[in-house]
Amino acid sequence: MVMRWERVEANGGNGPGARRGHTCNAVEGGKRLYVFGGCGNDQRYTNRVQVLDTVKMVWSEPRVKGEPPIPRDSHSCTTVGDDLFVFGGTDGEKPLNDLHILETSSNTWIVPKVRGRAPKPRSDHSAAFVGKKLFIFGGCGKHDEEYNDLHTLDTGTLSWKWTRVFPVGTRRPCKRNSHTCTAWENKIIIIGGHDSSGTCISDVHILDTDTLRWSKLKTTGPPLPPRAGHTSICLGKSLFVFAGFSTEWNLYNDIRMLNIETGAWTDVWTVGPSPSDRLCLAGDSLDPAMRDVLVFLGGCKKDNFVLDDMYFLHTGPRILRTTFLMMNCMMWKFYRAKRSHNFEAEMLVFADESSSGPNSCMLFNY
Repeated sequence: MVMRWERVEANGGNGPGARRGHTCNAVEGGKRLYVFGGCGNDQRYTNRVQVLDTVKMVWSEPRVKGEPPIPRDSHSCTTVGDDLFVFGGTDGEKPLNDLHILETSSNTWIVPKVRGRAPKPRSDHSAAFVGKKLFIFGGCGKHDEEYNDLHTLDTGTLSWKWTRVFPVGTRRPCKRNSHTCTAWENKIIIIGGHDSSGTCISDVHILDTDTLRWSKLKTTGPPLPPRAGHTSICLGKSLFVFAGFSTEWNLYNDIRMLNIETGAWTDVWTVGPSPSDRLCLAGDSLDPAMRDVLVFLGGCKKDNFVLDDMYFLHTGPRILRTTFLMMNCMMWKFYRAKRSHNFEAEMLVFADESSSGPNSCMLFNY
């Protein structure tokens, strides 16, 4: 499997700059990308909202109305239609459990009236939207207490209510933070994270939201190295995992792909200038507006240096065909040069000088 990285520079506007612990969410089928919250190299938390028009590739900072959330990072931001549900995170001093909704059609913040007992304050948790329910799982609370509880918010009722859910099944995920939670059909998929013993893990758990039953996915193929602080994005039946850190605080910049239907992990070969290793980044799918394209923004290095770059990952089958067409063209040019000058030619073909993967270069002799 060959995919292509592309470092992207916007054509103008007021972009988010260096961010870690932020979120980015595509709306309108990927035509707009909203970035919220996070922390920069000045160690100051923000509640600014920036929007990327992915058609014109221009950033803007809309004038938002309503009462905004306080500045934060390590929160969750979940797309519900064209609304964004922001929950929890940390303001740098304490974990939070407030809920705010940004209506992107009018760029208006709303503080909904919600009944029931809200989840305990937490950061580095995860959230996913399935059906009409917002699911909140895991995270880290006061005094570094870690959770594996599950809460739902029914967004289809006029009087919303938080509900603590007690799923069945013996394969319940352990307590963790800095994991990912991704929605697929009627399921949510938990991958990896940092457990209560301080160890990074790589297990895959699936919750059937109809039966509320946990199961642990038995995977095949090259196993995912244990990690936390990564990001996961679902596109079709494939779930892509990028970046993160290990128990030993080694950082990753690899792309792994999980076939959700078969449970098979695949190493992804890439061409193009790839992002550096990092953690605490944000990402989302821009499909269908940008077909088969994933976007990744920011994050930080091991020394907490915060990054301000943006990359597209082109995942479609066209990438493989384009790569081979380029290689065939180069081979033909070398063949003609050999015949014209009557010399023995040895050609080392690289898909790109920064390509990665076991088949990123090939040697041809004439």
